[in-house]
Amino acid sequence: MRAARELVLFDLDHTLLDGDSDVEWLRFLIDEGAVDGAHEEAANADMARRYREGTVGTLEFVRFYLRTLAAHPMERLLEWRARYLEHSIRPLIPESARKLVKDHQREGALVAIITATNRFLTEPTAREFGVEHLIATEPEVRDGRFTGEYTGTPSFREGKVTRLEEWLGLRGAKLAEFSVSRFYSDSINDVPLLERVTHPIAVNPDARLREIAAGRGWPVIRVRCGP
Repeated sequence: MRAARELVLFDLDHTLLDGDSDVEWLRFLIDEGAVDGAHEEAANADMARRYREGTVGTLEFVRFYLRTLAAHPMERLLEWRARYLEHSIRPLIPESARKLVKDHQREGALVAIITATNRFLTEPTAREFGVEHLIATEPEVRDGRFTGEYTGTPSFREGKVTRLEEWLGLRGAKLAEFSVSRFYSDSINDVPLLERVTHPIAVNPDARLREIAAGRGWPVIRVRCGP
């Protein structure tokens, strides 16, 4: 089979999803009574705000959400994850996002989702989109339980570039070998990777990314649920 000459990368939260996986997960746990709602609602909102602004530190961001996995046994987490996908994530998938992914797949591109959110939460979402390749922050597991830490490089900011290069290297490829490389993202945090591809596309961009996209002539598109 001829290798794909086009690479298409999708951020997940606020790009393919009309919402944020991590934020929705913590809201789900609050609704389940698994965490202290009074404290966690405010902390969740603060973390989401600082993420959008691009001011939160990498390790602080990654550990903030990974700690929610460490507090519970794997069996319970898997049960919760199935309900979370059904009730919190599927309603946030716009049909236009499904179509965008499928169109690139039909054109023969190598398609991957690359996200700062951890693999445990995002694997079912990638399957929902029919995307085989997922680059995500890897949560550490010991003795069948999450530790609240991560392994390797978090897939966040410059770490997305590192993780992409590692993934392509395992496939015997390099980013520069693709005649066309596209990255769809909403976030100022993804500028390091947006600057590396041949075709950066801003999707539902935050204020800072919108400004950069306007200054550099990057396309801006809207992918949202509803009209």
